[in-house]
Order: sequence, then structure tokens, then C-alpha cells
Amino acid sequence: MLRIHFSPDDVLRTRVAPGADPLWELTLSVHALQARSRDPLTSGWHRGVLRELRRHPGTDQVRLLFAVNPGRGYFPDFLTPYESVQGVEAGLEAVRSTPAPLLRRDLTRLSAEHSVPSWAAALARGEPEMLRRLTDSMEQYRSLAVGPYWPHVQAAVEADRMRRARVLLDGGVEGLLASLRPLARWHAGVLEIHDYPDSRELHLDGRGLLLVPSFFCAGTPVALLDPALPPVLVYPVDRLGGLVRAPGAGPEGAAGAGGGREALAALLGRTRAAVLEATDDGCTTGEVARRLRISPAAASQHATVLRNAGLLVSHRDRNTVLHTLTPLGRAVLDG
Repeated sequence: MLRIHFSPDDVLRTRVAPGADPLWELTLSVHALQARSRDPLTSGWHRGVLRELRRHPGTDQVRLLFAVNPGRGYFPDFLTPYESVQGVEAGLEAVRSTPAPLLRRDLTRLSAEHSVPSWAAALARGEPEMLRRLTDSMEQYRSLAVGPYWPHVQAAVEADRMRRARVLLDGGVEGLLASLRPLARWHAGVLEIHDYPDSRELHLDGRGLLLVPSFFCAGTPVALLDPALPPVLVYPVDRLGGLVRAPGAGPEGAAGAGGGREALAALLGRTRAAVLEATDDGCTTGEVARRLRISPAAASQHATVLRNAGLLVSHRDRNTVLHTLTPLGRAVLDG
């Protein structure tokens, strides 16, 4: 079990990451790719990425990443620096700038559980060329395995952020932490993750906690091992029906948006199209009814039809249901 201890200052300083974290998604997707049990929601992604890795000329370079990021057990903290919250370039630069003592510590821990290649000694010494080769490997893998699917990853994370924002407005940070159930239990200033693989006590000591919603986090939330690093907790989000490669955007996409809304109304009917548009930023059933001046029962019926078509995802929290767009719903709305 992982027990995270909060002071009143920690509660005030707890927040949700501003979007999908590129290096956490990259790192955890490597674990998903190597997992023995296949998630049906990512099976198409799994087959497609393995096919790309087999035929791509840069596969040998990608092996550097796999060598220091095994699919099970411990993986180095330095692969997911806090700076990644600012974007992939900032994250990769932080990896390249990792101090040698931290590299040596993380790789020593890794070698205690897994066999590591001989070149890992040069990485542990912080040799700039080896760090550059590692980040090149990360960029190469990301272009093949994560980049083509990034809009879907972002959409799933953003849907979760909207859900957490609603809870935060209604119940404050303690309500936000309580909303992580059943993944975690919030009680008396302690957040408990019962299925955590190790028994650990993490004291935030006034630093607060960054909650990182993640598409590729599977099952149990993840925290960094080093208690001195900025505290983060990565937790899984609803995958919104699976993972598909993003279609190429045509040059006429933006110009045709106005006409697309008219076509959407013709396809779905004006009320149902309006319901889809109302949920663009997340909307409860009652809010849909008030915005469109229809009955709550009618709003619920239209939302059910759109959800069954894969255009919406709905989350119930006590007496309210929040509807947000799926990536398919977003594509239909913007098409």
C-alpha cells in the first residue's frame, strides 16, 4: 500500500496537471507494449506499433529506451522529469540535463532488478553523448507509438480533467482527492492506494501533490520512488472506447467548419446536434436541458443516443451526470 500524508498546506497546494504529460505517456506506453495481458481497448495500437517497430529503420535506436525502461517492476525516475508538464521538449531537455548522481542512483536500482547493457555505465556517468542517444531513442519511439495517437490521448485526459474540475468546484481539494475512488481512498489527511506493489509512506511536507491523469497508466496509480523529487501521482483515466490513429487533417478542415455544423444538424437533427455542441466543454444533463430549453428527460434521452453512438462519455457523481465528448464526438463536431 502507498500512503500519502497531507498537511493543510499540502491540501491547498494539490492540483491537476494541465494536460496529458508527454513523457509519462511515453514511458507508460512502453510498459503497455510489453505487457503480457492485452487490453482490448489498446489491442489495435499494440499490433500497429509492433508492426511499425519491426519495419522501421530506427528500431535499433529505440532499443536504448526499452533497455532502461522495462515493462515490469522498477523504472528510473529520471525518465519522467517534472519539467515534462511544460511539454515534450522541456521534458527531454530535463532528461539530457539529469545530474550524474541521480543517473547513477536510478540505474543502480534498475540493475538490482533487471539486467542492464554494458553501455549503461556510460549513461550512469552522465556522459552527454549517451544522454543524447537516449533522448533520441525516446523521440524516435514517440514518433512511432504515441504521436499518431496523441489527439485521442489528449481527449481522454481532458475529459478526465473536466470531470475533476467539476468535483473541485463542488467539494474543494478534499472532494477532488475523494473523487479518485476506487483507485485511492481519502481519509483523515491520508490518500491510500491499496493495490500499490510496495509498502510506502510518502510525506508531502508542504509541497502539495500534482495529480497527473494518464491514458497509458494501467490499473494502479504510479508515484516516483524518490521522496525528494516533486511529488506526483499518475492515475488512469477512462480510455473512451479505445485508441485509434488520428486521421490526417486536410487543408480545408477549418474553412468548412461552419458548413459542417449545418451538415451535422441535418445528420443528427438540430436538437441532438445542439446537445453534442453543448457538451464541448463538459456539461451535466441539467445544464444541457437549461441551455437548450428542453426537459431533463429529453436531454437525458438525447445524451444516451449520442453516448451509444460513441460520441459522448458520461460519468455519474452522486446525483449528477457529466457528459464530455469522445475523440470521435470531437471529430464529428469539428468535421
